[in-house]
Amino acid sequence: MADGMGAIPIEGGTAFRVWAPHADTVSVVGSFNDWDPAVNPLSAEGNGHWYGEVPGAHAGHEYKFQIRNGQNELLRIDPYARQVTSSVGNGVIYDHGAFDWQGDDFRLPSHDDLVIYEMHIGSFYRPDGNHVGTLELAMERFDHLGALGVDLIQLMPVAEFAGDFSWGYNPAHIFAVESAYGGPDAFKTFVREAHRRGIGVVLDVVYNHFGPSDLDLWQFDGWSENDKGGIYFYNDDRSQTPWGDSRPDYGREEVRRFIHDNAMAWLRDYRLDGLRFDMTPFISSVNGGEVDLPDGWSLMRWINTTVREQFPDCITIAEDMHDDPSITRTEEPGAGFHAQWDPAFVHPVREAVTADWDGDRSLESVWGSITSSFNDDAFQRVIFTESHDEVANGRARVPEEIDENDPTGWNARKRSTLGAALVFTAPGIPMLFQGQEFLEGGWFRDDVPLDWDQSKEFVGISRLYRDLIRLRRNGDGQSRGLRGRGVGLLVGDETAKVLAFHRWADGGPGDDVVVAVNLSAHPAGGVAVPFPRPGGWSLRLSSDAQVYCSDFGDGGIGALEVGGDGVAHVDIPAYSVLIYSQDQAG
Repeated sequence: MADGMGAIPIEGGTAFRVWAPHADTVSVVGSFNDWDPAVNPLSAEGNGHWYGEVPGAHAGHEYKFQIRNGQNELLRIDPYARQVTSSVGNGVIYDHGAFDWQGDDFRLPSHDDLVIYEMHIGSFYRPDGNHVGTLELAMERFDHLGALGVDLIQLMPVAEFAGDFSWGYNPAHIFAVESAYGGPDAFKTFVREAHRRGIGVVLDVVYNHFGPSDLDLWQFDGWSENDKGGIYFYNDDRSQTPWGDSRPDYGREEVRRFIHDNAMAWLRDYRLDGLRFDMTPFISSVNGGEVDLPDGWSLMRWINTTVREQFPDCITIAEDMHDDPSITRTEEPGAGFHAQWDPAFVHPVREAVTADWDGDRSLESVWGSITSSFNDDAFQRVIFTESHDEVANGRARVPEEIDENDPTGWNARKRSTLGAALVFTAPGIPMLFQGQEFLEGGWFRDDVPLDWDQSKEFVGISRLYRDLIRLRRNGDGQSRGLRGRGVGLLVGDETAKVLAFHRWADGGPGDDVVVAVNLSAHPAGGVAVPFPRPGGWSLRLSSDAQVYCSDFGDGGIGALEVGGDGVAHVDIPAYSVLIYSQDQAG
């Protein structure tokens, strides 16, 4: 008898197991038996599960379960289906062991070296502009990501959803890769080829609700209460979510195992490097507030504990957005995530760079965003100015928010890249959203592809992002401090809107970094900045350099000689960031 759930390849055929505790009979039907329910009935195992083996059924065959409950005859897609023809089609027998990983042995870098690129497959790259983007098409832009320097792609959900165009947060079949994107082999190829370029892949998973449309899990075996969802869902008021009446029943062992199995399958079978959990407050509570679903909280902790034990190189990230340190706390009763999105960074920084008037930019708030952390560990937070949520639902891309009439003009370019520079110089795990590196405008829509012509028009802006990422990852060995946890205020002039801060890991030449920031439309001349030590300090980057845009001013260019008093007078161009460090000895 084979272990596992769903369609399990065995020698000479396939075993099938399904959980349907209220069924009177269950059969597996498919292209291997002419869809005849009399040919391959399953046997009750005594615990609500049904099992049977079908010789000759093999990978590529389509199938479903036929369930009889009283007078009801139900034809259902396997909840554990590893492949489907569509969200309303058939399951497809799939053998995970048949894929050739070609020796892939990638390991995710340490968290201090991560730079995340959030990607939506359906809109990332569509050269014809008409059909949905695919995993294969996305791989055509891997060279762009490699040149940019990111080392972790965070994919918006790819589990099978209703239709072809979607953000992905309406999962119909959580074990199957979206058929319009290319299915399971295409996803494995995507991961393998990303790994070959030194780039990891994290997947966004949706466990706070399922569906709500094209959902064969709904009243799966014919049973329900209160006309709710049946065995996989809460059947009382706990079922209600902002996305549908379909919250899983986290207190039911089979459902907990279903979700836990899914998380492990992505990491094991697809060799993913981590998971990002969508909207965790709606797993731990009914209304996204105080924890009133302890079973949901304990499920997250169970998954995270297993990941730490079985996949120690992987990362789990929570979208919680409640400034709750217990989300990333490993000790009981913490949820045990490695990191979480940090609202204390994105909101103050976006407000600072999008405000119409300099007087409305709060230096105190910006400094608070730079120094924020969870459990005294900055690498427990992911920091960004753009994500799929921040550039949709009534909000636009940062350049558009800065100047909707001229989103590629001087103001939009200067202030959006200033915000990006803060992302890459503050302690934390930095993230950018697809197209941010070439001033993608408007707002995010799943049916509108990125304008890749802008990557050519604004190649200088992409170069600025590339240079910031290279410094952030210490690519030249002269900016290790940007990978450290140390951060200290050097200058904070609220009136002039000038900020300077010190970043370090262990300190010393090649490690200490000084970042000078001007959040004003006026150049700041002769700012007295106390440096960590006297001597020569090289300018590693000026976001005002004309190499990035011809109408930038090249202000602040040049090395500094810091005297014995440890103070240098720095000229900081308008809406610009300057980054200094000393050459590493030897």
